[in-house]
Amino acid sequence: MPRLKRLSGSEVAAILVAFGFEVVSQRGSHIKLQRLDAFGHQETLHVPRHVELETGTCRAILRQATKYIPLDDLRSHFYSE
Repeated sequence: MPRLKRLSGSEVAAILVAFGFEVVSQRGSHIKLQRLDAFGHQETLHVPRHVELETGTCRAILRQATKYIPLDDLRSHFYSE
């Protein structure tokens, strides 16, 4: 069974940027990423910029990201085989 990778906040932000999000602000250690969908609606995600994200935090970010990006596209970035 695939395991969730131990990623840093910067790595997660880079993954999301590859899917069309852009960093719009950073306040303290949290990065705010946004993009517009095909209908012009704003999609927003927040990522803590920590050296290593806790497993639950990474899972929560993945769950939020799947509202906008199919899980099949994200699986290889977040899970190890």
